[in-house]
Amino acid sequence: MKFIAILFWLSLFIVFYSYMGYGLLLWFMIKVKRLFRGKPFAAEPPEWPTVTLLVAAYNEEEDIQTKIFNSLTLDYPTERIKYMFVTDGSDDRTPEIVARYPQLVHLHRPERQGKLAAVERAMKQVTTDLVVFTDANTLLNPQAIKNMARHFKDEKVGAVAGEKKVLSAQEDAAAGAGEGFYWRYENTLKRWDSELHTVVGAAGELFAIRSSCFEAVPRNTVIEDFYLTMRIAQKGYRVIYEPEACAEELPSANSGEELKRKIRIAAGGIQAVVRLKSVLNPLRYGWLSFQYVSHRVLRWTLAPLSLLIILLSNMALALSGSPFFQLVLGAQLVFYAFALLGFLLENRRTRIKVFFIPYYFFMMNYAVYAGFWRYLRGSQSAVWERAKRQAA
Repeated sequence: MKFIAILFWLSLFIVFYSYMGYGLLLWFMIKVKRLFRGKPFAAEPPEWPTVTLLVAAYNEEEDIQTKIFNSLTLDYPTERIKYMFVTDGSDDRTPEIVARYPQLVHLHRPERQGKLAAVERAMKQVTTDLVVFTDANTLLNPQAIKNMARHFKDEKVGAVAGEKKVLSAQEDAAAGAGEGFYWRYENTLKRWDSELHTVVGAAGELFAIRSSCFEAVPRNTVIEDFYLTMRIAQKGYRVIYEPEACAEELPSANSGEELKRKIRIAAGGIQAVVRLKSVLNPLRYGWLSFQYVSHRVLRWTLAPLSLLIILLSNMALALSGSPFFQLVLGAQLVFYAFALLGFLLENRRTRIKVFFIPYYFFMMNYAVYAGFWRYLRGSQSAVWERAKRQAA
């Protein structure tokens, strides 16, 4: 029983540290850092860098018109920005709609070779200082590009990650409520990560890089945005988080769509851990290794495994007659019961969101098991698919 108890406490620590402890530690370290250096501030540069706004769109006829209008009305000097839309493989009206706008550089091939191939082809035509990547189904705030571009005045900055905002109504389905809460917490961690040293991977909805930092990503890479920005950090650049550059999108249409997306990300995360294994060496990469393991690697590996170990070891310890472990087991069972209720209520719009967070947490960790199995089988395609989102 002593070994089982050690296993229980070790697993509990891993889960707590992965989802809460690292955030608390970051908060404390940021407070200490500000005592000596103050809060960071990025002023406008004397001259704005040249920028290419790059949008890779696949069968986005429902959203592309709005995306084009949003892009063309962003607040950035017109002589310093180019707009490039790549619609490779689209067989709906997306290429036709994009072609109506002479202000846009439009690239299109009928063959569907995936987002990576489309982006790599587009990057060969980029001549600007910076490239801003953004998804076709997201809308940017007017100052987004300026707020990202100002950070590149610092030569140590290689990329800037924008903030992903999931729009959720007061009464949302489980997918929307859980996803919205998760991204609010993630954005807070990214802000602190950035202030401490660097963000560990940007979300593809909105991020900017120095054009000179771009490198071709292996074609079978699943989460190319994460891999690309991690490679930039690995080269010694910082990846900054800019909360005033926002990409807004609707939540997943339902929990099935969100689970499908999470499984894909988990499979890609495990793939990234394997490919970026050298970053796990703290003697070489220092703070980057610490942040990478704490914020990403544990969530994609040990934390989901530890949840299962906690439950099984807790059952064994409770059966031994310990009142404490019986109480803890009861709390675990209540938590999973809440997750089950969240599943049963997933498609109902309700103000009672207390069940949705346990459900989303459970779904997120289940996705890691499914993603790991998919990675082992090599069945996760890198070709991007249009995610189904809730209706506006």
